[in-house]
Amino acid sequence: MNRPPLDKRDWIAGLEKGLAILESFDSEHARLTPSQAAQLTGMTRTAARRYLLTLEHLGYVQGDGKLYGLTPRVLRVGWSYFDSARLPKMVQPYLQQLSATINESVYVSVLDGWELVFIARNGTSRVMTTGFVLGARVPAPLTSPGVVLLAYHRDQEAMQTWLNDTELAPFTPHTVTNRTGLLEKIRRAQADGFAVIEQQLDIGVRGVAVPMKNRHGEVVAALSTNMPMGKESTEAALNRVLRPLQESALSMLNVL
Repeated sequence: MNRPPLDKRDWIAGLEKGLAILESFDSEHARLTPSQAAQLTGMTRTAARRYLLTLEHLGYVQGDGKLYGLTPRVLRVGWSYFDSARLPKMVQPYLQQLSATINESVYVSVLDGWELVFIARNGTSRVMTTGFVLGARVPAPLTSPGVVLLAYHRDQEAMQTWLNDTELAPFTPHTVTNRTGLLEKIRRAQADGFAVIEQQLDIGVRGVAVPMKNRHGEVVAALSTNMPMGKESTEAALNRVLRPLQESALSMLNVL
């Protein structure tokens, strides 16, 4: 996302680089050598090693001098958001009521850059097979809430530029990864006011999402549900869950 420029006098390069080191760890890079960390962050090996040693001293990574991995202390940074942010706390009672009404897991999510992040949820017993954990990050175009948020994104030009420059990995045989197909889904969501996405991240899973607006009419998040497709048709699923989703999003308008 484009952000206003920061005065050079206020910029702390060391903080940026330390965070870059932490963000370089992922499912494909669970443990890193200083050389690997340097390659992923664009630093020199010497600089990456110093940052790793500092982070180890602070308790955020642990290593044996050659390989380093994250420690649970990193979670303190991420979970501080859930402890302090207003939105996840405000929507929870509404999610509990909605989940009981449709008997499905329900979520509130927002964009972070061009990734979708799930910031609140209320689940059923099926959440482990068809749902997302708090803080989960997924490619926005491959989820119903992500498509909704892209459809209402303030900078459509930037969004289309990003799609042009991005290659999405196919998670299932049904995953749409070409720009034309993704734009079609986004434009349809904008026209319909909701999105239905099927089998893009997981086989046999359907997602339905609607935008969540504040009192000024600005889309600030997406409200969604995930469900196993089974023998239920898309039309039947929409008839069952779309109106409750829309009503819940509308009822939250005054608290956003």
